[in-house]
Amino acid sequence: MKTLAGLVLALFSTGSLALVPSPVVKARCDETSTTTSAPTPTPAVCEGATKFKYFGVNQAGAEFGNNVIPGSLGTHYIWPAPSSIDFFVEEGFNTFRVPFQQERLSPPETGIAGPFNEAYLGDLKTTVDYVTKTKDSFIAIEPHNFMIYNGSFITVDQKEDFAKFWFDLATEFKDNEKVIFDIMNEPHTQDAKDVFELNQAAVNAIREAGATTQLILVEGTAWTGAWTWTGYSGNGAVFGAISDPYNNTAIEMHQYLDSDGSGTSPVCVSSTIGVERVREATEWLKEHGLKGFLGEMGAGSNADCIAAVSGALCHLQQSGVWIGFAWWSAGPWWGNYFQSIEPPNGPALAEMYPQAIKPYL
Repeated sequence: MKTLAGLVLALFSTGSLALVPSPVVKARCDETSTTTSAPTPTPAVCEGATKFKYFGVNQAGAEFGNNVIPGSLGTHYIWPAPSSIDFFVEEGFNTFRVPFQQERLSPPETGIAGPFNEAYLGDLKTTVDYVTKTKDSFIAIEPHNFMIYNGSFITVDQKEDFAKFWFDLATEFKDNEKVIFDIMNEPHTQDAKDVFELNQAAVNAIREAGATTQLILVEGTAWTGAWTWTGYSGNGAVFGAISDPYNNTAIEMHQYLDSDGSGTSPVCVSSTIGVERVREATEWLKEHGLKGFLGEMGAGSNADCIAAVSGALCHLQQSGVWIGFAWWSAGPWWGNYFQSIEPPNGPALAEMYPQAIKPYL
């Protein structure tokens, strides 16, 4: 078991992707608020709520050690534990978001569009089969690369190579309806229009590969933050045009509740910050006739954060436009990471999970 300190949460710097188990640097703002307390909403008082079609948890591990490529299984990275998946399925979860490292699947020696590493692909397939076939649940597979490959940003000039990567990956899973294709985790520092074009190219390639029934998730720039979606990120101005001939694509956003939205502090801005940070994104989805998937949310296990998370989940389930949610995070190497709900003793299992997450299953 590795501790969080051993995983070295580090800031991302352009051109060098540090070991980042969870997003560390996201959009910053000058928002301040007096911390207050409020009653925690429960389904009994969350009137008009509709359960998510996809209720999930991130299962981090295969993207760890991203400063060591290819790295060694069990030393630098690890795949989700079947016992953890079992636990969540028994609790009522039906979706698992599984990050992987793109350079391990598509080695730099042959490039983004080159052949897959068979061993890493085999382990991904084993995980997919366990979740979808053994446990009859959904799995969202996603390159946890921030739109960066081998130390450099993936640009629109590489759109064809990026599309080829997704054509090949979708081909591997085109017959499995319970696989969800999450195109790229948290692009940032790139123009929203460029990120949109890369996402659209991937959507087209996935459908051309014959994967016509699976849900596709697209993420925007600025770490795909809900709180900046209609603001400076520029995402709101371009992603309304996302096109899918099978009409089964959702906008994936992420949202943390500490002061800078990074998810690195257990202190939430207020007991109502969850609703406040997703409300405008909800309205944007409604205006554009699109569906949303909150692919990451995390916070500390204290009264304000529990109320804020519960309030956000109530809002999402009342909205009619958010089809899914996944907590950040579970995974076998989190140790004492404050947001972990990895069984049997993740720090967020004792209070956050039963009070703010489980009631909305």
